[in-house]
Amino acid sequence: MEVLGEEKARLVWSRLDIIGDIAVVKMPLHGMVSVEELRRLAERIIAEVKHVRSVWLAEGPVEGGERVRSRLTHLAGERRTVTVYREHGCRFKVDIARVFITPRLNYEHLRIARLVRPGETVVNMFAGAGLFSIIMARHARPRRVYSIDINPYAYEFMVENVRLNRVEDIVEPILGDAARVVEERLRGVADRVLMPLPELALDYLPYALEALRERRGVVHVYLHVEAPRGVDPLARGLGLLEDRLKELGVDYSVGAMRVVRTVGPRRYQVVYDVEAR
Repeated sequence: MEVLGEEKARLVWSRLDIIGDIAVVKMPLHGMVSVEELRRLAERIIAEVKHVRSVWLAEGPVEGGERVRSRLTHLAGERRTVTVYREHGCRFKVDIARVFITPRLNYEHLRIARLVRPGETVVNMFAGAGLFSIIMARHARPRRVYSIDINPYAYEFMVENVRLNRVEDIVEPILGDAARVVEERLRGVADRVLMPLPELALDYLPYALEALRERRGVVHVYLHVEAPRGVDPLARGLGLLEDRLKELGVDYSVGAMRVVRTVGPRRYQVVYDVEAR
């Protein structure tokens, strides 16, 4: 607060993620805070937060099917983007410039793991560096977790993270487009499917259903929803999801649903636990 003043400091801290020993400040900051002000704050963070050794500004959004932060600008400390992030007793080697990761999914990672029943087979269609898959393998007793991602860098880190956390006998990393992977080798294998890529979830929903045994099981569907003031984002997202499920001719029920996080002004990430029957 001494560096920026209370209002600006509150805005910056609300947009700050600490991933391992790297801090990432995310835009937009509504034109209130300049890059030079952020550099001064970043130097203060390096000096006072002992485990942070590098600070970056993410000036653009997470983009593309490979989910990469765009326009990273170095603010202070070591000029590197690779770190080791710890969550729920697991360790993950990641590169913030090449693989999407956010600590704001911390609760959701463990929530999903606790839903997995002993002996289940799970397909994670958009696995990134493997956080959902590995935390699931360490905190539940699935028989197999097929962990798919199209980003070759995410796949490489996922392979390393599977070894690092000693879950090679449970988690199988797969490089490729989830739709093609399901069609070619994972039809009818799963009791549970994860779809943690909101931009593609509705388009890829038919493949998630194909992955289920006899089209019966649980699909965790994540969406991004715009909700103006006074509009419930969960209700708006549920409408979109149910329209798609009806279009696909699915007999279903929706169990738990929750707002996972805010991703922009009046924009939310939401999740629905759908049981196809």
